[in-house]
Amino acid sequence: MTNEKKTSKGKIILALVLAVLVVGAYFGFQFYKVYFAPNTTGKAKYIYVRTGYKLDDLLQELRLKDVLTNIGTFKEASAKMGLYAALKPGRYKLLKGMNNRSIINMLKSGNQDPVKLKFQNLRKKENFAGFLGKNMEADSLTFINLLDSAALIEKYGFNKDNSYVMFIPNTYELYWNITPIAFFERMHSEYDKFWDASRKQKAAALNLTPIQVSILASIVDAEALYDKEMPTIAGLYLNRLNKGILLQADPTVIFANDDFTVKRVTNALLQVQSKYNTYKYVGLPPGPIMMPSINAIDAVLNREKNDYIYMCAKEDFSGYHNFAVTVQEHERNAKKYRDALNKRNIFK
Repeated sequence: MTNEKKTSKGKIILALVLAVLVVGAYFGFQFYKVYFAPNTTGKAKYIYVRTGYKLDDLLQELRLKDVLTNIGTFKEASAKMGLYAALKPGRYKLLKGMNNRSIINMLKSGNQDPVKLKFQNLRKKENFAGFLGKNMEADSLTFINLLDSAALIEKYGFNKDNSYVMFIPNTYELYWNITPIAFFERMHSEYDKFWDASRKQKAAALNLTPIQVSILASIVDAEALYDKEMPTIAGLYLNRLNKGILLQADPTVIFANDDFTVKRVTNALLQVQSKYNTYKYVGLPPGPIMMPSINAIDAVLNREKNDYIYMCAKEDFSGYHNFAVTVQEHERNAKKYRDALNKRNIFK
């Protein structure tokens, strides 16, 4: 074979090798791009897969929220990795630089990131349902219907007026797509753990049920700006309850009027016909006027033993109260506070 022919053959072999390498590099790059290239925009922290979602539903949401840099490669990888048949609902955390393979494996395994649900100081059941609807898969209407479901709540010893006390303010870790029923059962389990033997014994010593303690605690919570005043306020209201005196708690009147902008409870507001108006009805209202905090509940259970019957906000607007045993002393305190309100032109 002549040198010329050898050279020509070598060039052909080299060309073929280069062609194979180019084709291999192309397909290798395509494989890398589909499975291993980073594919998150960083604009979303989580992927939410709703119950009943199909792959097309997920793809549409990913497009709308601009979650991925290349939706086409994700769709291709999903088809080849069988995501369509294995998609699991949940809330999934996206990490910086995640690729399609790791995202799809996460969605297939159901390895979702739990929600740390923290709630406190929510005034009404409707506020609570709205909060849950924003943080969980089920909407607020589903939650409020559950809270008002007599068949469900009566099974646990509550009614429509007092079911709200079952939710103990705290931070709970649970899955975003937990069903409302399962959420309710979890909260009841937490309620039972909270009301241990010690707390139940303290409630019984006050001649109150745990539900009644929580209702009173909601009033104490609404009255007290500072936690350290709670035991004193609780002692005062327990004195009134034990003597059969009207509680005359302004926060209950505000609740009954459903106007939480009120800064001064006027005589007109006191006329509202409601079982929550403790200026008209003796004893506790039928339900809480807000979600009572743990501190308020424990303040009732460990109330300060005092002889106070009256309280009035301090005239310095510090958020603290003047307490009194006699009506004469209370009237002096009340006058100082009314004068301070008038001076500031606060009449409602």
